[in-house]
Amino acid sequence: MLILLVFCWNFLAAKALEDAIFDPLAYVDPLIGASNGGNVFPGASLPYGMAKAVADTNSTSNQGGFTLDGAFVTGFSGMHDSGTGGNPSLGNFPLFPFTNCPGGDIDRCAFPKKSRAADGGFGNNTVTAKPGTFGITLNNGIRADMTVTHHTSLFRFTFPTLGSDGQPAQPLILQDLTDLANSRQDNASVAVDPETGRITGSARFLPSFGSGTFVLHFCTEFKGADVLDSGIFVNSRASTAVSNFTISRGINGYPLPGGAFVRFSSGAEPILVRTANSFISIEQACKHAETEIPQFDFEEVSEAATEKWREKMSTIKVSPVGVQGSLLTNFYSGIYRTMIDPQNYTGENPLWESSEPYFDSFYCIWDLFRSQLPFLTIIDPGAVAEMIRSLIDTYRHTGWLPDCRMSLNKGYTQGGSNADNVLADAFLKGMKDGIDWEDGYAAVVKDAEVEPYDWCCEGRGGLDSWKALGYIPVEDFDYKGFGTMTRSISRTLEYAYNDFCISQIAHGLGHTADRDKYLESSKNWQNLFKPDQPSSWWNGTNTGFTGFFQPRYLNRTWGYQNPLNCSNLDNFSACSLQNNAGETYESSIWEYNFFVPHDQSTLVALLGGPQTFTSRLDYLHNTNITYIGNEPSFLTVFQYHYSARPALSSLRSHFYIPASFRPTPDGLPGNDDSGAMGSFVAFAMMGLFPNPGQNVYLITPPFFEEVNITSPATGKVARVRNVGFDAGYKNVYIQSATLDGKAYTKNWIDHSFFAEGKELVLVLGERESTWGTRVEDLPPSMGEYVGFGIPGNTTRTNETTATRSMNEIGKAWRGGYLGLARDQT
Repeated sequence: MLILLVFCWNFLAAKALEDAIFDPLAYVDPLIGASNGGNVFPGASLPYGMAKAVADTNSTSNQGGFTLDGAFVTGFSGMHDSGTGGNPSLGNFPLFPFTNCPGGDIDRCAFPKKSRAADGGFGNNTVTAKPGTFGITLNNGIRADMTVTHHTSLFRFTFPTLGSDGQPAQPLILQDLTDLANSRQDNASVAVDPETGRITGSARFLPSFGSGTFVLHFCTEFKGADVLDSGIFVNSRASTAVSNFTISRGINGYPLPGGAFVRFSSGAEPILVRTANSFISIEQACKHAETEIPQFDFEEVSEAATEKWREKMSTIKVSPVGVQGSLLTNFYSGIYRTMIDPQNYTGENPLWESSEPYFDSFYCIWDLFRSQLPFLTIIDPGAVAEMIRSLIDTYRHTGWLPDCRMSLNKGYTQGGSNADNVLADAFLKGMKDGIDWEDGYAAVVKDAEVEPYDWCCEGRGGLDSWKALGYIPVEDFDYKGFGTMTRSISRTLEYAYNDFCISQIAHGLGHTADRDKYLESSKNWQNLFKPDQPSSWWNGTNTGFTGFFQPRYLNRTWGYQNPLNCSNLDNFSACSLQNNAGETYESSIWEYNFFVPHDQSTLVALLGGPQTFTSRLDYLHNTNITYIGNEPSFLTVFQYHYSARPALSSLRSHFYIPASFRPTPDGLPGNDDSGAMGSFVAFAMMGLFPNPGQNVYLITPPFFEEVNITSPATGKVARVRNVGFDAGYKNVYIQSATLDGKAYTKNWIDHSFFAEGKELVLVLGERESTWGTRVEDLPPSMGEYVGFGIPGNTTRTNETTATRSMNEIGKAWRGGYLGLARDQT
């Protein structure tokens, strides 16, 4: 007995020590996605912070500011978004340092952005990035380090002792009245104090993916060297005789370069630059700076920023035993990227007065509802509650829930009214925290019942047709509002799911009639299903499958769109918000054929039963019709659960990670979309993937022996343990499971797992088993599961041709993964 007690004590002591020294930030690499179109923001930020400091490059993929693709630095700015597509976002009022101006002549410094880029070369090996801090050394020897508080950025520029002309350093730092997209509008103003060097100013800009404009203000101060002189610049000329001016927008659509500068007497010591922004006023920007960073103490600010990230990320702890470091980096870096956007602009909204929180940078909810916001609901429910309150408050003051929002402006609606899904997801998972759910319900009902004039940017268009016909027609007649008259199939499917989500809130609030009404309209997706529609490749080769969604006209006759158009393999169709775009948005009919999240049972039957449904999913993935770099693909990785093949969901997720998601700068398959890609990685590796808008998580084996999630709301720890875990990932099939010590056969779990701190133990093996395959073990669905044989059985063989092909994929993946892991260790 004594030996056993000593063993237990030693085990517990070792585990306590492991818990004490485990630091999730050791596995965070902010540079993942900094090239190859990941468009991440890799700089210094706080969780949901407004200030985001980084070097900006002149890359064609600089939506997040900085890239590692051979482009040149054009400035250092403190406002950014992360992972967006479209036009670059923010990057306002960039700084740029020079060691000196040749011959002491300020006109020989290259002031315009296009010109000064020649001095912005750098080596990738000089870049350093960790949560809260970013640094880079330019080829001319200037080192730039930066850190942040919530509204304020602190830059530290270290200069060579001599300039390029061999003369002692007299550093010059300019501040430009521009942004990443060169979108400055109207007139902008700037002023520099000749005594202190303080620079203040304001300008009006365009949002990157929406309508309208916004005005931003700044306040910049310096410390570390005496001011030699200062002034303003316009285009390529500068003057120390002028201290303030207003600049025109420019001509030919390109803003005239202009701004202010300060020159210093010496570069012997680092020069610190404190700059803050405000959407309210210059005075508020200066107040942010003085309050948040009073001492210009770079190390103190940096350490505080890092500690805030450590606090946020410590809610999830995995066992690192037997796991390659690259896999841990992939996981924790994904989690990190989920908390960069949306941004908390509370107190910075000039559009209306309110005591409610205000969040911005929802890029876009069409992307975020699928995994990012559900992930934050687990690890940071307090922040999500504030986001929900912000969305509802935006409805109160603008009349609509946003589907996309940035820089105080309405963003473009991509499909349905997908904030409805976000509210339903939070409501079903028990979120309260000051949320007025009756107001939230009124907001989602308005989405379903009232068509806005500008449904390009809010609400839903085509509601008359939706109510009369039960679908959105191609070439719809819509005289009540305007928006791009395309996407009739994807909008129909998304409206149907939006209505299902509304019905769930209605049920919870006791609005029974509304519940029944919206449940009925949530079936409208079936009105576009054409059971005899075949699908052939563009060369005429038949895919072998029949039954696809198709567009329909106002007179109820069928139109036609090749089900493969707008797929990953289509490089000739318009599939976004173009006027000539197709009837599906950023995705093919082949992929949208699976987007019926609330009624998978009925869909399985319509698509030919469970075996054919599984074969269709295999065909979607194996032939690269789907693109894992875009959010509509996410749920399809795990929809094998609904055809009683959860083992294939596991194998498929283990294929995509790390085949398409790697811990390298070029390691993301597409835009990170404000952390959507990061949350997909985190959920998949954690082994619990959501069906968003429902209280459902689909179970697959985690990529770690053990995952522990501490609920910030309850303090309880939920745990998933793998028994039979192997680092080579041969055992990726669940053989049996227990939940809190009792046998558990369902292939899904609900949110109480996290809130109540339950333990799920998964016994793993090398071959697919019957676990989770009985009809009663399948996830909830509106319709009944049919074609699965008698209860307790599924009408499938143990190893079909599709399974054998997946096993071959698994073998190839395991070999490739182990090689990749060795390369990155």
